[in-house]
Amino acid sequence: MAYLNENYLKLQAGYLFPEIARRVREFCEKNPKAAKRLIRCGIGDVTEPLPKAAINAIKRAADELGHRETFRGYGPEQGYEFLRSAIAQNDFRDRKVDIAPDEIFVSDGSKCDCGFILDILGDQNKVAITDPVYPVYVDTNVMAGHTGAARKDGSYEGVVYLPCTVENNFVPAPPKEHVDLIYLCFPNNPTGAVATREQLAGWVDYARQHDALILFDAAYEAYISDPNISHSIFEIEGARDCAVEFRSFSKIGGFTGVRCGFTVMPKRLLARTESGKKLPLHPFWHRRWSTKANSVSYPVQRAAEALYSDEGRKQCRALIEHYMGNANILREACAKIGLDVYGGTNAPYIWVRTPKGLTSWQMFDRMLCEINVVVTPGAGFGAQGEGYVRISAFNSRENAEEVARRLKELK
Repeated sequence: MAYLNENYLKLQAGYLFPEIARRVREFCEKNPKAAKRLIRCGIGDVTEPLPKAAINAIKRAADELGHRETFRGYGPEQGYEFLRSAIAQNDFRDRKVDIAPDEIFVSDGSKCDCGFILDILGDQNKVAITDPVYPVYVDTNVMAGHTGAARKDGSYEGVVYLPCTVENNFVPAPPKEHVDLIYLCFPNNPTGAVATREQLAGWVDYARQHDALILFDAAYEAYISDPNISHSIFEIEGARDCAVEFRSFSKIGGFTGVRCGFTVMPKRLLARTESGKKLPLHPFWHRRWSTKANSVSYPVQRAAEALYSDEGRKQCRALIEHYMGNANILREACAKIGLDVYGGTNAPYIWVRTPKGLTSWQMFDRMLCEINVVVTPGAGFGAQGEGYVRISAFNSRENAEEVARRLKELK
């Protein structure tokens, strides 16, 4: 009999979102009438149709595959050059950030890459993770054996937790102790917080002083409206020496079901061996991809490329304005009934403090049962998430307005 990877036994309960789905399913089975009026503001999944520029690109690419002269089989493991060049120019060089096309690796989403990156990083690394946090960062480290056992509060031994609280505007300062890997996500999921250039510069300084590596998740950068907020960690001087950046087309172009994202791996980025030798990470990341994957399908990469066209940019901007309009509606509705509200200005998530005496799961149950609205309990994002719920703005305008109306009925 084969042996199990026993690190999976350390994982706490189920992954957050399947657990939410289970509870909602049970509620709907017991309350069929209420199930018909259920509105989901929990998982951060988009609801609006794909941009027409992407749809047309997929159709053209599919037609190409139907003819021998234009048929394509396996593509480059790193992604097609046409997409990597479009990314490098539009997302970085146009912002005066020197990123080359061969430093970009196309994948089927940043969630996957956040876990895959551990394939090339050793288990000796001391990991720092913000709290609350997107569960993937923690769980993938547990699966890889990079943590100790779970504690009663759901945290794990061996991980340095960086509390994100009202007092620090949900943006933690670098730790006073040494760490090797640092997970940062701005605009943040789940709190909706953003970090200033000065705060990011502080993290870059820390990473360079400690020879640490920043794993920077910028999946929501397109939702930034404040011109003083950086869209990329690489806008900060020195970041190319100490950071990897993860990006996604899921939220900017509605690709949650289409699947496409990318990782920026600077060629000058180094890691060390146990003997102390410093080696570039770029060739190891390339070897990981060439061994374990074949990148993303040709039609999907053409669709992603189309998002950078004039037409595609306008359509993506319309999607973002739609969801941020929802965020404003939901944010104001929560504030009107006396709830403390954060986020929702440079990110599509509203972070809401629960009324005094209610846990985050109790607030989840109350909103589900009383107004038939699904949110995400903050405790699922870490110990510091207790006492909050996350409300997603990814929905139709009709649903956002209906949720705002129902919030007035909340006891």
